[in-house]
Amino acid sequence: MIDVLWFDSNRPLSPPEVMWFAEQGLAITQVDGSELEDTTLCSAQMIVVTLNQSTQMLKQVQARLAAVSSAAPIVARVERSNFELGIRAMREGALSVISTGPFDAAEWSEVLDLAQCQPAKTNSQQAFVFADPVSRNLLALAERVAQVDVTVLVTGPTGAGKEVLARILHDASARHQGPFVAFNCAAMPENLIEDMLFGHEKGSFTGASKVQPGLFEQAQGGTIFLDEIGEMSFHLQAKLLRILQERSVVRLGGQKAIDLNIRVIAATNRDLKAAIAQQTFREDLYFRLTAFKLAIPSLSERPKDILPLADQFLSQQSGDSHALRLTRAAQLSLESYRWPGNVRELQNVLVRGMVLANGAPIDVQHLLFDDIQLADSLDRRPSNELRFAQSAAPMSASVADSHSQWAAPQAAAEGLNETVKHSEWQAIMGALNGSKSREHAAEQLGISPRTLRHKLQRLREQGINVTRAYAR
Repeated sequence: MIDVLWFDSNRPLSPPEVMWFAEQGLAITQVDGSELEDTTLCSAQMIVVTLNQSTQMLKQVQARLAAVSSAAPIVARVERSNFELGIRAMREGALSVISTGPFDAAEWSEVLDLAQCQPAKTNSQQAFVFADPVSRNLLALAERVAQVDVTVLVTGPTGAGKEVLARILHDASARHQGPFVAFNCAAMPENLIEDMLFGHEKGSFTGASKVQPGLFEQAQGGTIFLDEIGEMSFHLQAKLLRILQERSVVRLGGQKAIDLNIRVIAATNRDLKAAIAQQTFREDLYFRLTAFKLAIPSLSERPKDILPLADQFLSQQSGDSHALRLTRAAQLSLESYRWPGNVRELQNVLVRGMVLANGAPIDVQHLLFDDIQLADSLDRRPSNELRFAQSAAPMSASVADSHSQWAAPQAAAEGLNETVKHSEWQAIMGALNGSKSREHAAEQLGISPRTLRHKLQRLREQGINVTRAYAR
């Protein structure tokens, strides 16, 4: 039997549902956040978390799993109408997302098949692609740094893979057999962060019924990774500085200093030097953290990683079933996009593509890029630079039909932003052409009618012909 922890404080599973899971070989233990014990987490082989309006519960469970060095997959349950929350959950590490609606045995069967096909995370380098020369140089440098037991600061934009690089540093070091404990400094309130990092003694505050070692202690002999270090409060920065200086920690409510044998890796997407100038980050802590500094570039600066990352993600999602693939036109569209959200955004776009393609090869009309990128590129680009030319990229039959019907020009090869706008234009026009109303088209695209109206207005401003029925 597979042990499964089920977090849902609103609606417990019914006996028939529990029986169905038992028939599939799953032993369900239903708990809430207050009942979460490390021993229970250690034995769990799968976690199911119900999310309401945010991914906070997902982050809390991930932090506790990291603390006990568990790699159990997490399945997030969200309302069917809350598409964006589901995307965020996938982006932040959920293996799969399923609806909180009426129990659907077919849906759960697919999720369980995916969980069984999920490979164990035993090698960090398999989760990071080093195809681009820039990435290869970074890997070579990281492996050299890993051999020296120094504190490392990893910098880079959000979603670029800082935690993955931290895991590579751990796996390539002499501490690889020790624990790797990851913690997001921006994920929780300050008092909870302090308790989780430093631990507490029994009776140190109301509800402290037992001794609880902190994450620093739990990382003994291994590595602790402090993500989003730039978000840590000034008060906690002072305590962290003392730990780095003394290599010891005192639990909340305790008096005894506990010696630490750990390596500290921190990461941030903020400019810490600017934060020092603004007096929001301690200068002395900055120099303690930067014994060595590694900068991970954005995805746009390592373009040869884009398609290998996409192939890797699609391969992971397809498991042992038929392999999902991208058409050549879709590959060109991915390569030409600027990826402000980096690897996380790439995964989001591919998730949407998988949903829209519905098992077929993912084509350009299935690639929906984030709204923020389109609005940014349109607002900053002068109208006289909006140049279009016939693209030499091959088109599928459906795209060619749409192209001839709407007579829209394709992006010039030298205009990367135009390729992005063209792929979104194709998705919008394809949805409109196959829908009875604008509202129905917006639903197919996974956006609101208001957002669709805004996009159509943008297209008209570029001189693209949009019929009045859809331009309202």
